[in-house]
Amino acid sequence: MAHEFTGPIIRVADLVTHYGERRVLNRVNLEIQAGETMVILGGSGAGKSTLLRHILRLETPTSGHVYIKNHDVCHMPAERFNLLRRKIGMLFQSAALFNSLTIEENVSLPLRELTQLEESTIRIMTRIKLDLVGLSGVENYMPSELSGGMRKRAGLARALAMDPEILLFDEPSTGLDPITAAGIDNLILKLKRAFRMTVVAVTHEMTSAFTIADRITVMHDGEVIALGTPEEIRTSQNPRVQQFLNRVPEEEAKDVHAYLRTLTESRS
Repeated sequence: MAHEFTGPIIRVADLVTHYGERRVLNRVNLEIQAGETMVILGGSGAGKSTLLRHILRLETPTSGHVYIKNHDVCHMPAERFNLLRRKIGMLFQSAALFNSLTIEENVSLPLRELTQLEESTIRIMTRIKLDLVGLSGVENYMPSELSGGMRKRAGLARALAMDPEILLFDEPSTGLDPITAAGIDNLILKLKRAFRMTVVAVTHEMTSAFTIADRITVMHDGEVIALGTPEEIRTSQNPRVQQFLNRVPEEEAKDVHAYLRTLTESRS
């Protein structure tokens, strides 16, 4: 896929966000290159999903900017952003399918709402996308008739409906058994190879993160605390990163830090 420029396709600059008095993003800076898979990793409450919602303009920051292809999405007119958003696909954590629509109707919805295509063309394109995610033959099923993994795949087919340049995932493997989660990871890799899309995935699942990522951003308390390749993150000397990777409970981590401070103070 040809890109119009060589700079980062997504750039987050000094992003600050508050929920009431609570600061949930604290001067976040991040650049995501065209064609790469960036995984945003961190524990619950780290600010991962909030950052993703800013990229989609579902949240308004206290200050700062989010640029997509050099367009300031936080401050551009809504009509212009709606045109830009057509090239962004999103798979929400719950898949966000409409329970009253069949799977085919769910997947074809963006094409019906945003294009003037013939019904026969929409039907063909919808079935191509369902086949792409391994869901041929379920067109007339309702979401309630599918397993959790199949619903995720259907949500992904809908996210692909408009042939996006950027594909966003919010916890793609959460709530799935390990085998189904691995299947979703492999599907993400397959789609990236086939379409050369930019992928941004928010997760707290380390196995998934290290499987799909070109680079990983680690967040803690609304801040970016580490950024690098999977190997660079594994060998990071940041104690918060190692605490997360090694699954050290917060109280134990505090005890270790307190013990190290005691040793340092005793030598001074």
